[in-house]
Amino acid sequence: MVNYIVRRILLMFPTLLGMTLVVFLVMALSPGGIGGSALNEIGQLDSEQGRELKEYYEKRYGLDAPILVQYVRWLNQISPVGFEVSFDEEGSRQFDRFGFKKPDLGFAYSRKRAVIELFAEALPITLTLNLITTPIAYALAIPLGIYAARHRGSWFDHGSSVLVLALWSMPNIMVAVLLIGYLANRDHLAWFPPSGITSMDAQDMRFLPGPDAAGQFQRGWLADRAWHLVLPMICMVYGSFAFLMKLMRSSVLENTAADFVRTARAKGVDERTVLWGHTVRNSMLPLITVAAGIVPGLLAGSFVIEKIFSIPGMGLLMVDGIFARDRELVLAGALIGGVLSLVFILVADLLYAVADPRVSYD
Repeated sequence: MVNYIVRRILLMFPTLLGMTLVVFLVMALSPGGIGGSALNEIGQLDSEQGRELKEYYEKRYGLDAPILVQYVRWLNQISPVGFEVSFDEEGSRQFDRFGFKKPDLGFAYSRKRAVIELFAEALPITLTLNLITTPIAYALAIPLGIYAARHRGSWFDHGSSVLVLALWSMPNIMVAVLLIGYLANRDHLAWFPPSGITSMDAQDMRFLPGPDAAGQFQRGWLADRAWHLVLPMICMVYGSFAFLMKLMRSSVLENTAADFVRTARAKGVDERTVLWGHTVRNSMLPLITVAAGIVPGLLAGSFVIEKIFSIPGMGLLMVDGIFARDRELVLAGALIGGVLSLVFILVADLLYAVADPRVSYD
């Protein structure tokens, strides 16, 4: 098992290398090239200022070098081992000593901030949404899918199938707009806030609900954050829940008719052990496979939800970086997304051995 994990981790490096190279080439070879927002900014200046600013960007980000040279420089920048790079007042690049150094994700010129600072703010928000919504979707889909399969042909099976199909057919953008229009609109129910992740006075709130200094009840920072995330979480849960429940039902039905289940029943194994020890355990394999792609996909797929609800997460940050042709921001996002995807795929492979005793990596 340890050797398998080590091999998989080593294989992540060439995978990430190819992934970031493709992203880099797509940005560099697209119309306008890298730094579209910077070129627009230059176009709004007079000729002298525009020329000086263009020269600065070319020196600072190496845009005047060949494409592969630019990519190698970026690899050196993010690597913990390589040349230390410094810049003079004119933006010219200087290579210092070679050795261990602090990895640097670069500076996002579209936001005028370091990329690591932007990710430190956006990534926890997106991960919080995904780490809450994904377990909720699985916790609802697994038992309901098992119940629907065990009562095939019942009113619950038919009703849940119609409901799941309806939920799967509704796009996120439509559901988000309807929820805001009816549950967050002041002209209707106004139960939830329409945007943001906290209230304006959230920094002054206590962490848990309780009375404030004046004796007035205060819902607290934690409850306020949860209150703001209810509608976005609904939009992110229902689609995954519908797909997972349908998948779980089909998988349980398939394994119920399998030879190993009939053999267990023929040997006199009680129905409870047959269900949970044989049928459900093997039915989890497709859900484990799907989980390896759901969570990384939600990091980018939550852009629509983040945009509609004005949530400053990774999806919104990455799309803004793509439109601005911000090389440092997009490449760092592709790197982090690739790492998360490969890690979840590795975890899914390890969970196969837990769910299916026949799988072994020794």
